Amino acid sequence: MSLRVEGARKAFRAGGVVALDGVDIATEDELLVIVGPSGSGKSTLLRAIAGLEPLDAGRVLIGDRDVTSLPPAARDVAMVFQEAAVFPHLTVAANIGIGERARGAGRRSIEARVREVAGVLDVDHLLDRMPGELSGGERQRVALARAMIRVPAVCLLDEPLASVDAESRLRMRGEIRALQRSLGVPMVHVTHDQLEALAMADRVAVMHGGRVLQCDTPTALYARPATTAVARIVGPLPMNLLASEGRVVGVRPERIRLGGDGLRATVLAVEQAGEECLVRLEAPVEVVEGDLLARLPWTAAPEAGTSVTVTWRTEDEHHFDATTGNRR
Repeated sequence: MSLRVEGARKAFRAGGVVALDGVDIATEDELLVIVGPSGSGKSTLLRAIAGLEPLDAGRVLIGDRDVTSLPPAARDVAMVFQEAAVFPHLTVAANIGIGERARGAGRRSIEARVREVAGVLDVDHLLDRMPGELSGGERQRVALARAMIRVPAVCLLDEPLASVDAESRLRMRGEIRALQRSLGVPMVHVTHDQLEALAMADRVAVMHGGRVLQCDTPTALYARPATTAVARIVGPLPMNLLASEGRVVGVRPERIRLGGDGLRATVLAVEQAGEECLVRLEAPVEVVEGDLLARLPWTAAPEAGTSVTVTWRTEDEHHFDATTGNRR
């Protein structure tokens, strides 16, 4: 099954905000993760695919069907939201199977399918419990199971891990990937967490200002960001962007080293992060946004207030146009 969005435009009349500005995107039988800052249009795009937000222009196609004018119920789409919406008066098993019962499926068929999808999402041992007895992560897995029990044409996930604790979030990343593989249908996952996007996705679409700036594999996005905006969004830390003779030179913090014959800089602050540290530096060059950052082993951490030299390899540089921000 395939999903295509062509020329999607959406403006909200209140305030004249353009949420979608000619979005084109296509996916087929993969986990596509959409990432971007708040207000970039990623949730609006997801709601437009689901039919919850009408488009001003453009169209949505699922397989060979143009579903742009169809209501949500007619699109064969499953959607899971950030907050796990489960029925508090029903057991886990009843929550998962409620849609199948509404469609008139037989009891044995429902029970078998509930056990199957509950097993994939690791809630099969919770089937007799009530939602009030579950953790946040468990409730979110129940919501996922309920949405996926009937294999839809497209699965849409709107920040389903945002309210889940860190340990459950790590586990659920793998469960969502496994679920997409088992269903074999397009799954579109929206998140503001770019590390989550890189860890989970077959491909990542980076949105900013209502547009898709780049859609590629996590490896390609990290290695060759198409614009300075993508370079700042994708990666463990934002890329350093330095003004240099009418262009912008980008260097990732993890590629910077201290010492040797390089730029003289002053250490502003050092933040520990396990075996690594984040060093903020004031350098005698124009940094396009924020401070100059270096990600170093903790054993190499300098003292705040000291003067150091900053170096990097030429092959670790990324070059962008100073006017357009596009890769050169």
